Amino acid sequence: MNSSVKIGHVLGVPVRIHWTVPLLLVLFGYGLGGQTLPAWLPGASTVAYALAGSVGSLLLLGSLLAHEAAHAVTARKKGIPVHNVTLWALGGMTEMGRPGSAGVALMVAFSGPLTSLVLGGIALGAGAWLHALTGSSLPTAVSVWLGWTNLILGVFNLLPAAPLDGGRVVQAVMWWRTGDRDRAERAAARGGQVLGMLLIAAGWISVLRGALGGLWLAVIGLFVVIVANAERQRARLATAVRGVRAADVMSSPVETCPDWLTVEHGVEDVAMKARHSALPLLDFAGQPSGIVDLSQLAKVPGPHRGRLRVRDVATPLSKCTTCAPDDLMDGVLEKLRPSSGMRILVRDDDHLVGIITARDFSRLVQRQALRSAGSG
Repeated sequence: MNSSVKIGHVLGVPVRIHWTVPLLLVLFGYGLGGQTLPAWLPGASTVAYALAGSVGSLLLLGSLLAHEAAHAVTARKKGIPVHNVTLWALGGMTEMGRPGSAGVALMVAFSGPLTSLVLGGIALGAGAWLHALTGSSLPTAVSVWLGWTNLILGVFNLLPAAPLDGGRVVQAVMWWRTGDRDRAERAAARGGQVLGMLLIAAGWISVLRGALGGLWLAVIGLFVVIVANAERQRARLATAVRGVRAADVMSSPVETCPDWLTVEHGVEDVAMKARHSALPLLDFAGQPSGIVDLSQLAKVPGPHRGRLRVRDVATPLSKCTTCAPDDLMDGVLEKLRPSSGMRILVRDDDHLVGIITARDFSRLVQRQALRSAGSG
């Protein structure tokens, strides 16, 4: 996810924080310390409420991280590559490869909600224990709030619609029963589209009735719709590429740019004449060394363009998705790296022979649609 920064690793999985996370902490901290706790336990000082609200919001953030880490750790144990975990204002996202079987998909999907439900039970148990020791107190109330919030998070994520974990569970079960992975993915994505629209409608109805919290519900619904649409497109793409070789999809010949050029010369001599929005880079030996977006070049300030090389602002080859001409696209999509987007460099040994872009994928899906319409 863009606009996020890496903060470390959890059990070997890179963890990133989106800039909206501080917003999440402020909103939950204010809601807990400024509204919930004063209503449950009136009479404490403003400082005590603020401190308890801050602690509660940080514990909730830790719970969200544990939820996503459960997905990531389970996936890695089953041999699925995990790229990173990103926390943001609406929860978290775990970027990983596709499971190889329905059973593995089910385990990965259910691990997150199970973690949230377990944490909810532990927090409620801690709240009961604190109440027995100290009676009604702010730590007790924070524990109870954290427990119920985790239980709600776990149950909500089990709703049967992608990208929620419940949608992944339904998808895994359908895959196991029908043997058709793509059909299961499309069904889960359609469920996500319907759920997202219902959340948006419920959110706006709440706002019209004076409950501003409904706006948050509408934002969640919009996110669900966007991701569900993307997953439906991905399922269609997976169907279209089945049995297709990279050489049958790639664009060739390829416009390239020498990576040793300064940004100034790269813009004037190559980018200004390019027909595509991205250019593969070649080193002195004529071997591919990365890829640069024209937008990356455009961001370089004028005074620095004569000093920086094109390779300094490009995505290096180590972070690009590459394949051979005879590789099947099913497998290529499995190893698609988030950092490279929908661009794949096709190499024959150490020589660049083509590039596959979103436009090539779109053309392939269109051809598949024409073929399906003709056979129907």
